[in-house]
Amino acid sequence: MPPRAKITKEMIVDAAFEVARESGAEHINARTISQKLGCSTQPVMWHFKTIAEIKKAVYGEADGFHTQYLLRIHSHNPMKDIGLNYIRFAAEEPQLFRFLFQSNFFTGKTLLELIDSEELTPVLLAMQGTVGGSMEQVKEIFLTVFLFAHGYASIIANNSLVYDEELIRVHIERAYTGAVLAAQEKTK
Repeated sequence: MPPRAKITKEMIVDAAFEVARESGAEHINARTISQKLGCSTQPVMWHFKTIAEIKKAVYGEADGFHTQYLLRIHSHNPMKDIGLNYIRFAAEEPQLFRFLFQSNFFTGKTLLELIDSEELTPVLLAMQGTVGGSMEQVKEIFLTVFLFAHGYASIIANNSLVYDEELIRVHIERAYTGAVLAAQEKTK
């Protein structure tokens, strides 16, 4: 009889990530994960004491996936590309978008605390290269563009709004230009 395949913690997180991606984080449970892995629920619950622990690990995985997605820069202006990528992510990955940004994982944090989080540092550094200026200015511009993009993305992820990239690009450019002008005015 051949030896059984060993189910690792990483395999469980990857399978749970796929469950979240396909049908939503609310469907992450021992049964759905074990079905993805073709095993019983025992290895899943052996590696993780609770489903909440699995969801926390999957959230970290989804956050890293999202960051890599955002940093796909295609133009000379990373800030606009990141804003557009954020909205495109909501259109292409609505289940992950809702898990990342419309779940209780942000409970007890302010928006300013999120901007100061280390997970956002690569995004802010990419933006600073284009905008120049201080990190505080970059954060101010980011906040404006983020709030605009988040509104657009939320509508798309939750209401099946048609994703019109050209229209969204124009709106992102306007939000970005206004945010840069406001940041420059603030430093005068």
